[in-house]
Amino acid sequence: MDPFQLLKADHRNVAALFEELESARGGAAKLRVFEQIKTELELHTHIEEKILYPALEEPKQTHDLTLEAYEEHDVVKKLLRELSRARSADDQWEAQAKVLQENVEHHVEEEENELFKKARAALSQEEIAELGKELQAEKSRKQKAASSKKPAAKKGTSKNASASKRASASSATKRATQSRSKKSAAKKR
Repeated sequence: MDPFQLLKADHRNVAALFEELESARGGAAKLRVFEQIKTELELHTHIEEKILYPALEEPKQTHDLTLEAYEEHDVVKKLLRELSRARSADDQWEAQAKVLQENVEHHVEEEENELFKKARAALSQEEIAELGKELQAEKSRKQKAASSKKPAAKKGTSKNASASKRASASSATKRATQSRSKKSAAKKR
């Protein structure tokens, strides 16, 4: 699976939800759509921060954009928390939701037009393919955990998440090391 196509599909899904939010009538309907947006954005930021961004921090071409992307995620998370506290979708809430939408749109534009293009150039085809597999696996795992209502499953997923996080970090480190080794070998030639 192409990781960038997977992430672009997430972007399109969130954009459609923002359109739905704008056309929703009534505060309760707006809050229901917002909850969907929040769920999608939390999942999306999770897989990017856990899988994609660690792989893109090392290459020089993507380093600065990756650090900026982390910061943009922090702004989005803050807005999600603030919007989640509301009991109704009043004018102030709607203004804040619009700011969230604009931040997400800006972030998506930078990722798709800059970061993804530079990542394709910085990573090998094997690294890109592996990223796609890891992103899809983590997304599926998180969705499955979220849909599970059993208390025992939630406890187990916490342990599995830690193990998965360690394995993913190890995988990202391995990719970075392999990439540096390839570059070093190429320079020696």
